Amino acid sequence: MSRSLSDSVAAVVAVFRRRPGDLLPLYVLGTAIPAVARVIPFLAAAVAYLHLETTGRLRAVRDELSGIETAPPDPEADPAAFEAWAEELVPVVEQLLTPTTGALAAAAVLGLVLLGIVLVPIVSAAQLSACYGRLRDERGLVAGIAGGRRYALRFLALYVLEVVLWIVVIAGVGAVVAALVGGFSLAGVPLAGALAALLAALAGIAALAAVRAVFAFAPVAVVVDDAGVFGSLSATASFVRARPVGAAFYYVIAIGSLIALSTVGGLFALFEVASLVPVLSTLLVLPALDLLKTALYCDHRGRLTPPATPDRSAWTQFRAGLGRGWGEMWSFVRATPLLHAAVVALALVGFWLGWRAAAPFVGLEAFEASISGRLEGHVPPAAALEFFGNNWMVALSTALSGVAFAVPAIVSVLFNGVFFGIYARLEADPLELVAFVVPHGILEIPAIFIAGALGISLGVAFWRRLRGRLPRVAFADDLERAFWVLVGVGILLAVAAATEGFVSPYYYQPFL
Repeated sequence: MSRSLSDSVAAVVAVFRRRPGDLLPLYVLGTAIPAVARVIPFLAAAVAYLHLETTGRLRAVRDELSGIETAPPDPEADPAAFEAWAEELVPVVEQLLTPTTGALAAAAVLGLVLLGIVLVPIVSAAQLSACYGRLRDERGLVAGIAGGRRYALRFLALYVLEVVLWIVVIAGVGAVVAALVGGFSLAGVPLAGALAALLAALAGIAALAAVRAVFAFAPVAVVVDDAGVFGSLSATASFVRARPVGAAFYYVIAIGSLIALSTVGGLFALFEVASLVPVLSTLLVLPALDLLKTALYCDHRGRLTPPATPDRSAWTQFRAGLGRGWGEMWSFVRATPLLHAAVVALALVGFWLGWRAAAPFVGLEAFEASISGRLEGHVPPAAALEFFGNNWMVALSTALSGVAFAVPAIVSVLFNGVFFGIYARLEADPLELVAFVVPHGILEIPAIFIAGALGISLGVAFWRRLRGRLPRVAFADDLERAFWVLVGVGILLAVAAATEGFVSPYYYQPFL
């Protein structure tokens, strides 16, 4: 490995080991975008429910479902019976599909698209700006907060331009392939046409790869050089020409990382532990790739001055990080008792709403829930890992989504309350459900409450920042502190997951 490459890799390692909380919150914020976006369909669903309830359509749906068999007939063994069963569902669908619910669904989809167009460039610009700041041994979150606002429009323009180029290449290759196949077929040599079409398709794939290769470094040039859209493309081309080995190294690492992540995800999926993949990609793979390409470009520009690697071993640092996270979590809880009380009250309101909403469907076999059914095929080690990964990602996204004026965090707490209210009301054996939840719930539920309170706290801080009442550095401190609080939440959830995997499904069985 050349000195330039080794310096860049060493810089990536140094940033990860020296103050990771000054970078990773922005990558957690990236995964929280869906949590922000789901506010729109959640509100649309709530309005749709009120509409269906007040117009009497939900009661009609319940009446229709009460006369329909839950399990459909086998379509292969008895096609006529299956068709008759499907026809019985038509009145149910007609009750649910109204102009109002259709308009709400369309508005939700449009809102999701627009919100994604706004948020993705802002967060991406903040992430790369934070990487650049840390690689110069500056405060990453401070640089990220400034960069998200400064470069977002240029990032959006780059994304749009790349999509346009992909469409042009794909459409052009498609037209060429169609012309070659058609022309050679008319000439009576279809095999030659197929070969020519294959060559054209390969050329198209190469063109798409070239487009992606150039645009991979263009956002870095925007941040490092403060370049415009076309200036960043020109700077990227110059970088690739000047440092072909460095560029190729990044491309290989990026492709290899994606393949490795997909392979690990596939293996985890075999054991139903898929939720660990988002944790790995959020906290390791994505920031490492962004740091690497930024380090390579900074080295090309002579601006790579990363922080020094800590003298302590990685294991010692890891243990110290867990201790800091645990301490920050308890400090946050002690400092905000009223906020936590409000979150608990909000969750109880959600539970009550879910309990009431499920009332019309009690007794209908199609909607009956069963904790014993859910635990069929339960494998404790795999289940514990899945519970931990899923719950920690929920906590991470709930907390950081709260930056959007606290609304997503509030909605998340309400949504979880509504979900558990519905589930509890429809449970076939409530006593068994309570017995299952208690051992791990005494840790898991407070952990989710802490994440919700943290999200609301960040929303308030962001509002104060927008109004000029909170300095940029102070807001960056709040984000870094939130990261460590979430490390503490992760410890709680790890213990809860182990309990849910190995204890909760079994201890009560001799008594119930």
